Amino acid sequence: MQQTRSKNLGIAAFILLLLTPVYWLLNMSFKTNEEILSGLTFFPQQFTLHNYAVIFTDPSWYNGYINSMMYVSMNVIITLLVALPAAYAFSRYKFLGDKHLFFWLLSNRMAPPAVFLLPFFQLYSSVGLFDTHIAVALAHCLFNVPLAVWILEGFMSGVPREYDEMAYIDGYSFPKFFVKIFIPMIRSGIGVTAFFAFMFSWVELLLARTLTSVDAQPIGAIMTRTVGASGIDWGVLAAAGSLTIVPGILVIWFVRHHVATGFALGRV
Repeated sequence: MQQTRSKNLGIAAFILLLLTPVYWLLNMSFKTNEEILSGLTFFPQQFTLHNYAVIFTDPSWYNGYINSMMYVSMNVIITLLVALPAAYAFSRYKFLGDKHLFFWLLSNRMAPPAVFLLPFFQLYSSVGLFDTHIAVALAHCLFNVPLAVWILEGFMSGVPREYDEMAYIDGYSFPKFFVKIFIPMIRSGIGVTAFFAFMFSWVELLLARTLTSVDAQPIGAIMTRTVGASGIDWGVLAAAGSLTIVPGILVIWFVRHHVATGFALGRV
């Protein structure tokens, strides 16, 4: 009984430690700049929604969220379209150098984004893709596709090959079998893959900031440029930060069961 109580207290203290910065961010978002700079207050003394009103009425702010959601969505879709057939090939076929190629794909994920910053910038500037959503989406695919292939290959390897053979005997073409039978069997893996692809693309800032300037600038880049003539607008910055947490929470809520399954299977 005492051990259980101590464990619960430890978990509660850990959760409290994690939620403290989130609470403080929300707390600041409902304060005026004067109150934020005046001293330490645990609750807003002058509650205001002005900071959120600025976010939803100023195009330079809400366009940042739209841009981020556009290239993140494109990245997730492209990642899944590329990774699904590639993972199936690794899980079902043996070919010369398959294990080395599989390792090489995963090793690409270990490289920091800064390594590819200059090549991407020069390439996109040359072909006219600079400051476009597809440019950021493709850049993020370089890191998300290898991880997606690795995750999906583990889920696909857990599906017995007999399902493939039975489908062919029943007259299913490969596209029909893959879409109607195989993909529903690995939906947990697809959910986990989409989650990790979304989270990397949503929080990545270096590539997204460097490969965009105006038209496709993400919210993260806009948040780093909030210094004006009167200084930093801390309230608006806190409101913007609070809103950037919402998409991640929604994604986690919808795929939480798939993520738990992925951890249970040992591939994630």
